Amino acid sequence: MHRTGRLLAALLLPAAAGAQATLTPHQRAAREVYQQLVEINTVDSVGSVTAAVQAMAARFRAAGFPAADIHILIPPGAPTKGNLVVRYRGRSGNTMKPVLLLAHLDVVAALRTDWSRDPFQLQEANGFFYGRGTSDDKAMASMFVANMLRYRREGFVPSRDLILALTADEEGGAANGVRFLVAKHRQLIDAAYAINEGGGGTLRGESPVFHSVQAAEKVPVNFTLTTLNSGGHSSVPRPDNAINQLAAGMVNLSRYTFPVALNAITKPFLEQTAKVETPEIAAAMRAVAANPNDSVAAAFLSRDPRYASMLRTSCVATRMNGGHAYNALPQTATVNVNCRIVPTSTLEEVRATIARVVNDTTIKVSMTVESREKFGVAPDAIDPTLLGVTTSLTRQIWGDIPVIPTMSTGATDGRFLRAAGIPTYGVSGIFSLPGENNAHGRDEKLRTKSYYEGLDFLYQLVKQVAGTVAM
Repeated sequence: MHRTGRLLAALLLPAAAGAQATLTPHQRAAREVYQQLVEINTVDSVGSVTAAVQAMAARFRAAGFPAADIHILIPPGAPTKGNLVVRYRGRSGNTMKPVLLLAHLDVVAALRTDWSRDPFQLQEANGFFYGRGTSDDKAMASMFVANMLRYRREGFVPSRDLILALTADEEGGAANGVRFLVAKHRQLIDAAYAINEGGGGTLRGESPVFHSVQAAEKVPVNFTLTTLNSGGHSSVPRPDNAINQLAAGMVNLSRYTFPVALNAITKPFLEQTAKVETPEIAAAMRAVAANPNDSVAAAFLSRDPRYASMLRTSCVATRMNGGHAYNALPQTATVNVNCRIVPTSTLEEVRATIARVVNDTTIKVSMTVESREKFGVAPDAIDPTLLGVTTSLTRQIWGDIPVIPTMSTGATDGRFLRAAGIPTYGVSGIFSLPGENNAHGRDEKLRTKSYYEGLDFLYQLVKQVAGTVAM
């Protein structure tokens, strides 16, 4: 290449190249794992989680993990939905139950034409990593892998075993990895508790505000509301119109607000978050925490959709269909209603509430898909050792900010573990502005600084909760 060309090429090198030169050996190793995972397409419909778990299994074999402790488990009839379970052995003769490290490898679809860059290529720009799965959930997966490989290199012997599970179909699909492992391979993942996604740190500007530990989550359920009618010619309309009747019932449902239903996680969430919120919101949080029946404070707090969903069960129309011809009275109309049910409530209670609120006995309320979720379960308190270590490390790394228990309004695979009796906590040490990662959306990203902070946080957290044997 001509000298001028070489100079120009050097000037055009991405800033990321310079940044990588300053990484520690462990950070570089983690980034390599991260890149490999992002660049393996694991979309439900066209990708292969099996390819990703095979790549990670190869890393563990190369690091000297015994073959008997590395398991690739593929559900029958789902060759691309493999799951990886790796056991890191602790002190010989230990009786403490293991700690399970859980991360899913599947991602939602991403079209190249929708993105400003290739979604299946890890790219670093403007202080962010870009790519599908960079935040949900290949960041934590790569951190767990890299940290376990580092423990092995360092000769770390924990007091209890560690188990890593990298799974498929968290984002949807019929071959959910955690559900499969619980049903068919429980002995491989049985643990005192699991560390999962769902928690993390919140930034305001560039400043850390609080660090959340997810200890509960709402239960997702879909109901189908249906009206039936004999129909007829549209030139002779009648009052008994399937679409109109369903629409009227849905207006009633849209105006209904479920009552506040706090639990052992959401009550302290309000009390702790009040310490970092604006004065008006803080006052409303304290009022609702003290008295869930304070309708004025609850209404004020519910102006923020995030807090409104945290307080109670929510149900919202997401899809609709009706009629069969432009010139015919509709014979049927349906609406899908997606509910996120607080863990202390039940499916039957919510279904009865919907039927009562729509106030029309001709509207049938049924399950869109039969639910296998577990309802009516009070959340467990956070394991005190895990909470203590999380609090201590948070203060060491980010200063004197609160560690706050949270209930996710969305869903993770943690709900299947909790239903199986394995408490699950979302804690990551990954900080971001609310909504900035754009998980599931266009140009998903994660701050590079946050990635490496999370890597170090999880390295120390897992090491401390696992316990160290004196050598």
